[in-house]
Amino acid sequence: MPKLDLTQIERQTGSGYPGKLARNGEGRSSQRLGDAGGLTQYGVNLVRLEPGAASSLRHYHMEQDEFVMVTEGVCTLIDDDGEHAMQPGDCATFPAGDANGHHLVNKSDAPAAFLVVGTRTPTETGYYSDIDMMVKVDQNEFTFTRKDGSPLTADQIGDET
Repeated sequence: MPKLDLTQIERQTGSGYPGKLARNGEGRSSQRLGDAGGLTQYGVNLVRLEPGAASSLRHYHMEQDEFVMVTEGVCTLIDDDGEHAMQPGDCATFPAGDANGHHLVNKSDAPAAFLVVGTRTPTETGYYSDIDMMVKVDQNEFTFTRKDGSPLTADQIGDET
């Protein structure tokens, strides 16, 4: 098995959220380790959070399982059950279809990182727990709407669309 050289794998920054919601990606970067290694059945990403950054908006998946393991620093897992401190080696799982909205936040004053492993499916639907938003993914195209499928409003996404 080839060893991956993390220094040679591109770091992606920001988020794909529409309008002002894209600010949620500030201080977050990720490396697509599974893609770099040629994996096709599941994704593996190393996500780095600067102090104060969040992994994403709080969300859950309908078709894809998700597994996270903290590798550096301290992250706070925020889900429907509250806040949970996670240190290196701590893991959490999010089965497909479980409507437990979750994300990780770095509330510390030092960088933190975690590994995320998830199913790859041809399509996916995700819901955002704290706002009226849904995402549909089809062939790597992301479509954001309200949960009922209607367009997002200007109040939700601002003028930066």
